[in-house]
Amino acid sequence: MSDAASPSPRAGRVRKFDRPAPPHDWRWWVGGVGKTLIGTGLLLFGFVAYQLWGTGIETARAQDSLGNEFEALLAAAPAPTPIRTDSIPADSTPADSAPADSAPVDPTAENTPPTPDAIIAPIVEGDAIARIELPRIGIDKIVVAGVDKNDLKKGPGHYPDTPMPGQLGNAAIAGHRTTFGQPFFDIDKMETGDEIVVTTVAGRFVYRVTGQEIVSPSDYQVIATTDPTRATLTLTSCHPKYTARERIIVYAELDPVATSAVVGEATINYGRPLEETATAAADPDPSKTVADPSTADGNDTETETETETETETETETAGSVPAEDLTLTADSAGLDDDQINAGIADAFSDSWFSDPGANSQVGLWGLLLAAIGIVSHLISRTLKRDWIGLLVGVGPFMVTLYFFFQNVNRLLPPNL
Repeated sequence: MSDAASPSPRAGRVRKFDRPAPPHDWRWWVGGVGKTLIGTGLLLFGFVAYQLWGTGIETARAQDSLGNEFEALLAAAPAPTPIRTDSIPADSTPADSAPADSAPVDPTAENTPPTPDAIIAPIVEGDAIARIELPRIGIDKIVVAGVDKNDLKKGPGHYPDTPMPGQLGNAAIAGHRTTFGQPFFDIDKMETGDEIVVTTVAGRFVYRVTGQEIVSPSDYQVIATTDPTRATLTLTSCHPKYTARERIIVYAELDPVATSAVVGEATINYGRPLEETATAAADPDPSKTVADPSTADGNDTETETETETETETETETAGSVPAEDLTLTADSAGLDDDQINAGIADAFSDSWFSDPGANSQVGLWGLLLAAIGIVSHLISRTLKRDWIGLLVGVGPFMVTLYFFFQNVNRLLPPNL
């Protein structure tokens, strides 16, 4: 047997970049289609990962900024007046502050504790207005004004046309369930009696869960005020997880035992001063739907919101009711049901391509992705080393891909 070393299995092998171009026959076309499908599949998996985890990066940054903003608001506000609500007669409302041996107090009477002047200040949607704590599911988030999809990217959002937490009436808050930090991911685990603590510039308010139910997106009345003499809170989100077929609703009421600040009168538009001359508010539109927050603009993997009417093609987006549309006076003792419920809409009622400003951004970031891929390929071809082009391009490609996904997400229907 010869002692000569066996030839290397790679000996004589032609390197990839020195090979002649393959013929453009059916095998070349099939290979090209296969590579395209693989690339598309990887992008889709990447986009799902962005929705489930990448969107949380945006929310975390926003929450940090909102936390500082809210702390500044609390520092600038006068100290709220606490009230022991366990001294309130059982048949009176949470807003009463009378001793136990006194007669029940009419919550709409003039002696109802008014909303302090210090908290009657203009608030722009997207601003920090409260902190919500859900000990049962480990949530401590800053609540923003508004339930527009850009608002809900930052955290849970307060429906502008419902009373503020700590006021008489039904305060409603929406939050994503599977995207943008998924603040209400485990909201279905909330049980009757669980504590919900909401802090605003008016003080700290303790609510107790009274129940939950599953409704259709069109059942907007669940966030309307049905009893303007009681302080209640409603949380809404998508159900089941990763879809927007239905809405999960958690109801709570101000705890009659815990120590809370003085309950204020119901106001709209975040407590802006009431106009002495105003016109009547229109009746609520039953075609509007309930915001399902577990996912807006955030987009989870959910792709559509259902409505009861199949012929309905689009609904109004949520927003504040202009002061001129309300029938209010400066000495009003409170709002009637129609005034409190006017303007309630689904926070996630936008349809596909509802943000036209994203079209150009998607195109620009897509072109940049293509440019990075081409440059990386040319580097590999010039140096005849695949790994060099990959090393140079992977960082810029991943950063650009993040912003590409971010803008693609703007074109999808909002969901929770």
